[in-house]
Amino acid sequence: MHTPTVSIGLPVYNGERFLGFALDSLLEQDYADFELIISDNASEDGTGAICRRYAERDQRIRYIRAQVNQGATRNFRTVFEEARGKYFKWAYHDDVCLPGFLRRCVEVLEQAPLSVALVAPRTEIIDAKGERVSKLTAERMDIRSPRPHQRLADVLRTVQWAPAQCGLFRTATLRKTRLIEPFFASDYVLLAEVALLGEIWEIPEILFQRRFHPGISTEANKSPTALLSWFDPASPRKKNLLSPRMRLGAEYVRSISRLRLPLADRVRCYATALVVWYGKEFRRSGGHYKNRLKERIRTSLGLAARLA
Repeated sequence: MHTPTVSIGLPVYNGERFLGFALDSLLEQDYADFELIISDNASEDGTGAICRRYAERDQRIRYIRAQVNQGATRNFRTVFEEARGKYFKWAYHDDVCLPGFLRRCVEVLEQAPLSVALVAPRTEIIDAKGERVSKLTAERMDIRSPRPHQRLADVLRTVQWAPAQCGLFRTATLRKTRLIEPFFASDYVLLAEVALLGEIWEIPEILFQRRFHPGISTEANKSPTALLSWFDPASPRKKNLLSPRMRLGAEYVRSISRLRLPLADRVRCYATALVVWYGKEFRRSGGHYKNRLKERIRTSLGLAARLA
């Protein structure tokens, strides 16, 4: 049996609205040596029928369907565990890979030193109609420092949308990470771990479209509890003393602890996480509370003026 160079993993749940666009954009790539693993998380709409129809047409597709909704975390992990390729890419059911995406990513990784763990092209944001959203821009991530703490600092300062997660990874490097876990912004932590393990190179062309619409996870699940249920419906809901963003900082620290880094690099990475991430969060929180205090003062002054 032929082992493909690239494995693409597409986890999906109730994705019928945009799934066809995503599949067409992958299957029409001018680089053909890939397998496409679709893991359907017990969808209740027409997703299953769409997947089966495409799988019948293209032998590169492997379609897996769960009997019950196991949550996004399990689905993201399933497609990676099934992967056989030297390189791996996650695909979302509502995003679009533009022509040349796979070819350019493979070309760059094949020519890059082994220190490069991930390559990703530039990204543009589109809306539900597929039209470019000019007011929204995805971050650019080109991280080539030889020092792990400097690469970590670049991720912590840069990541907002995390479109690089849909780039092309070295599978062997990705296996050393925690992949996607059931907590807020675990894709941020994934990119931080990848940066601790190697470089992240940006391809300067816009070859990826990230779709922003009301159905994406962060919009459809507004509360921390709802988002955790999306990650893992069966997980018990424990009260967390930390806010989701402060918990995220703790997960960065945990990642530094779990990866095999020389002691000096580990210490520098701890210091980087504390200074860069927590410093940024304390400033953000301070600004938030400052604005709330100003609003309360204005309200109080307005009330006092009406009573005078």
